[in-house]
Amino acid sequence: MKNPIEERAYLLNRRAFLKKGSIGIGAAALASMLGVGILGCRPKSNPMEVLKKNSAALNHLHFAPKAKRVIYLFQSGGPSQLELFDYKPLLTKLRGQELPESVRKGQRLTGMTSGQDSFPLADSLYSFDQYGQSGAWISELLPYTSKVADDICIVNSMYTEAINHDPAVTFFQTGSQQPGRPSIGSWLSYGLGNENENLPGFCVLLSRGTGRPFGQPLYSRLWGNGFLHSLHQGVQFRSGKDPVLFLNDPKGMSQASRRKMLDKVAELNQMQYEEHGDPEIQSRISQYEMAYKMQTSVPSLMDISNEPDHIYKMYGPEATQPGTFAANCLLARRLAEKDVRFIQLYHMGWDQHDNLPSAIKNQAHDVDQASAALIMDLKQRGMLDDTLVIWGGEFGRTNYSQGVLTDTNYGRDHHPRCFTIWMAGGGIKPGMVYGQTDDFGYNIIKNPVHVHDFQATMLHLLGIDHEMLTYKYQGRRFRLTDVHGKVMHDLIA
Repeated sequence: MKNPIEERAYLLNRRAFLKKGSIGIGAAALASMLGVGILGCRPKSNPMEVLKKNSAALNHLHFAPKAKRVIYLFQSGGPSQLELFDYKPLLTKLRGQELPESVRKGQRLTGMTSGQDSFPLADSLYSFDQYGQSGAWISELLPYTSKVADDICIVNSMYTEAINHDPAVTFFQTGSQQPGRPSIGSWLSYGLGNENENLPGFCVLLSRGTGRPFGQPLYSRLWGNGFLHSLHQGVQFRSGKDPVLFLNDPKGMSQASRRKMLDKVAELNQMQYEEHGDPEIQSRISQYEMAYKMQTSVPSLMDISNEPDHIYKMYGPEATQPGTFAANCLLARRLAEKDVRFIQLYHMGWDQHDNLPSAIKNQAHDVDQASAALIMDLKQRGMLDDTLVIWGGEFGRTNYSQGVLTDTNYGRDHHPRCFTIWMAGGGIKPGMVYGQTDDFGYNIIKNPVHVHDFQATMLHLLGIDHEMLTYKYQGRRFRLTDVHGKVMHDLIA
């Protein structure tokens, strides 16, 4: 009697034909699905560096890399650049006056302020001073960040096309305002592979701020793999007893039993893969193996009790409280030490449409010390040179008040035309302020940086030509930067 699996394969004529095609059309079809060349050979390029990991889609890097890993401190909600980095004394002089139409230039507004009869200009209630050799203007709300002014590159001329939170965050994280595309970390996992066999190459940590902590939700699709194999999706690490859901064995199961079960499941999956040729089946095998390895690697990683006291002091008192931004920054450094490729932190609470002066003060306090500590910690360990650290949100805030402007209170609406991010390490020029906005803080007048420019530059620092990292899906070759983007060489050391 024939093997039932083999018999079924012969019944499925098309699959049987492809299977019998061996190194001919069948191998070509399978190679196309796997994203590699015939017989596993990937397309050759003029190599600057050979990738050693078999899971990498890129056989060679396109440039000599300056960064090996990325820590992205994403400030969800849209931090107000006017309270933090973009000092505008003219707003103090014109406080309460109407935003000139010659400045606004007919820009569309959100539904939250489009119905306002008045758009009174609002200056920051907080003072600014200059720091570092670049003379960067930094708010009194960020005293620790001001101490690392010579280590960071402040970009005051970021802009985006999205005016609402979900499409704006999705745009930054995936290169498209529409959901469904792979996230940055997934693209890097796909292109560069994983340097650590016991941890995912793409890890995610979330924290809630004290500004407006429940203002805007975050969805897991932001760290999803989109149309890439599920092997490349981000793995969320949570605070509490189970950092990764469903990782622990059920009661009564020993490690030996777990190992035998996984081996048998792998055999069944392999049989199914040989029949169907679906690469997702091999991704499933790899995910089971990674989960098994993480059962021992994750508990030791998440246990920060062995960190010395001076490290806790550096990151601040909240560093010992799991789930806080400070604790996540400390975990990010530990993940970087383990060669995790892309470490994504999301900190919620920056969406301050009202009560901005008090809310942003608390929110800035949440992140200031820990963000600066991460820079100093990486630097003292010799890791800042090859670790790219990014800090910023999805857009900025308006220079006019949303709602009533008083002497002590105001709010700010979404503003995509100009906002601020900063970067450090990983080949970025330190101690630099890049780009300039007008005196109203409303439009960019020098060195604009689009979201796709930012993404292209980040990939370049990792040794990747952003136009060459592609994936064919539904007849089209997709990339993180879509059909736009240019490398901002002025930012690169």
